[in-house]
Amino acid sequence: MTTVVNSVSYSTKPCLKTRRKACGFFSQIPNLNSFSVNKGFTRVLASNPYTISSKDSVFALPNWKSEKNVSKSLEHRLNDAFFHMERMVGKGQKPDVIQATNLLYDLCKANKTKKAIRVMEMMVDSGVMPNAASYNFLVNLLCKRGNIGHAMQLVGKIEDHGYPADMVTYNSLVRGISTHGNLKQGLQLVDRFMQKGLVPNSFTHSFLLEAAYKEKGVDEAMKLLDEIIARGGKLDLVSYNVLLTGLCKEGRTNEAIRFFRDLPSKGLDPNVVSYNILLRNLCYEGRWEEANELLAEMDGEGRSPSFVTYNILIGSLAFHGRVEHALQVLDEMIRGKVKATAASYNHIIARLCEEGKVDLVVKCLEEMIHRHCKPNEVTYNAIAALCGQGKVQEAFSIIQSLGNKQNATTHDFYKSVLSSMCRKGNTYSAFKLLYEMTEVGFAPDSNTYSFLIRGLCLEGLLDVAMEIFMIMEENKQGPNVDNFNALILGLCKVQRTDLALKVFEMMIEKGYVPNETTYSILVGGMVHEQESKLAAEVLNELYRREVVSQHTVERLDMQYNLEGLSV
Repeated sequence: MTTVVNSVSYSTKPCLKTRRKACGFFSQIPNLNSFSVNKGFTRVLASNPYTISSKDSVFALPNWKSEKNVSKSLEHRLNDAFFHMERMVGKGQKPDVIQATNLLYDLCKANKTKKAIRVMEMMVDSGVMPNAASYNFLVNLLCKRGNIGHAMQLVGKIEDHGYPADMVTYNSLVRGISTHGNLKQGLQLVDRFMQKGLVPNSFTHSFLLEAAYKEKGVDEAMKLLDEIIARGGKLDLVSYNVLLTGLCKEGRTNEAIRFFRDLPSKGLDPNVVSYNILLRNLCYEGRWEEANELLAEMDGEGRSPSFVTYNILIGSLAFHGRVEHALQVLDEMIRGKVKATAASYNHIIARLCEEGKVDLVVKCLEEMIHRHCKPNEVTYNAIAALCGQGKVQEAFSIIQSLGNKQNATTHDFYKSVLSSMCRKGNTYSAFKLLYEMTEVGFAPDSNTYSFLIRGLCLEGLLDVAMEIFMIMEENKQGPNVDNFNALILGLCKVQRTDLALKVFEMMIEKGYVPNETTYSILVGGMVHEQESKLAAEVLNELYRREVVSQHTVERLDMQYNLEGLSV
């Protein structure tokens, strides 16, 4: 067995504390590009459903909601209820339908989706009819999380037990498939439920049209529209707005205008969503006269300017450098009793920062806070643009001023700012501000270093990311397991799992004990390197050695649709 598996003994538990040792060892890696993924994987691995008899007895589940048993966490209480249900259903008894349904919901809230699926399966296996709301909730949740395969399997199993799915269920599946742009699979699914006597509705058609333009372009989506109409399909404004969006996203604004103007001939009145779709393109293309004509039409019921309308105008004006006009629109927005948010100000602040107009940035931020609009991640990243203008101290002064107005401690606020910058690809600016922060007494902790490491990896600065470890060592703040996890995750995200495995090996050599997060990251890295089979084998062995919990295995299975897991 390889390094990942051999790094732990059968007695190893994920909660063991890490031994910190000096780790100036990255110089031992002569060439960051010299490692083979396959060789790395070689080092990582050397190497029944039951039927339920029908009985009429109904059993109650343990009360997992009660907090009287303080010795057990909610997770343990949920597991107790789940395993009790599994045992009793295995004996041929039926669960109380209300309790089982509530257990399903609470398992979903606790991110134990696989157990929630199992609860639904046990209900139908024992002859209990789940209510339509819980069934559709679970299918919809799976689809939103991208687990389309699991959702379709669940629907198939429940239909096999004599509980046919309705249009709400099938539309959840079609929508999930459409989100991933898989038109062929969506059409096959529609044919399947039509054979069962169900009729596609306007929601079904809008999901299919969205899949068509995402996968094959808006021209193919138009052909599909004609086919739907020829078959007598029902279409509403939502479907046409999908196509209008497709035309605009492909930059075909003139065609979008003609399409928009033709809607009344189809018996459809454009709504505010239709207007906003077209207005966005006109404004960002600088076609102000046409945009004004369109705005003049937005005066009737269902098409009055909305929060989105104002933000489109503000964002596009700022984009074109017309900040004064953007501020005027913002004032009109507030006078019109449309609530402004940070998003309404961020475009203006970003433009002013790009132009290096510090005084105006400060003034805009003061007005923003006065109007109870709390700065967010986008605001901080907009301010980071000042660093690119050589105005690092000015940027820090603004951040420092904002920190004084927050409820959080200065330390936590600075951490939040640096974290948001690293997530948005502004790691260089984060480093510049970090220097200024340390000058006023801010001491970066382990989490701060992890943000920086991940950010550097995402920006392709792998050498610098590894250099962070040297800096931590020089400052007598040796890296911990979380820092290693940050580096391994960063490397896996840029598809350098080979190097991540090498870092993992060195981590072991230096006496650090990996935790469940470490192994989860590496499994994900293997999947992204198209090594799903290997990832499943490693995960099986890690579970067998009690290094990762069943919950972790289930979570990774749901996330990556791994096959061949023994759990």
